[in-house]
Amino acid sequence: MEEKTNYSKRSQKDYTLSFKLQVVSEVENGTLSLSQAKVKYGIQGDSTVRKWLQKYGNFDWEHKSPFHMPKTPEQKILELEAKLKLLEKQNAFLAAQNSRADKKAIIFDMMIDLAEKEYNIDIRKNSSPEQLNTIKKPTKKA
Repeated sequence: MEEKTNYSKRSQKDYTLSFKLQVVSEVENGTLSLSQAKVKYGIQGDSTVRKWLQKYGNFDWEHKSPFHMPKTPEQKILELEAKLKLLEKQNAFLAAQNSRADKKAIIFDMMIDLAEKEYNIDIRKNSSPEQLNTIKKPTKKA
């Protein structure tokens, strides 16, 4: 029993991404088989839909398993251990950067102290809190 469709044979250039995704979705949901999709949508090539499934589908063709397949507790533990090692490395790197930045700040302060002493100039601005409060902010005139 064949279905009558309004689709005619198409060339490869006619297939839009949304069309391919629609066909892949119908095949993966079990609504259509590969051959039924080919007939229904007028797809010429025998392997066209299969290639779309490999390219756009939810099946991991390299490992022969669906992407959404649940992981075993051992796999989860291994992933978490790998993630923990990565985070420990990142933490150590950031701690080293923090220590280096602190040392730089100390050295820069020492350099400023030396420059102030050597050249008898004030490099740092030593504003007292009272001076900051007396600065008037411009007001809007109505």
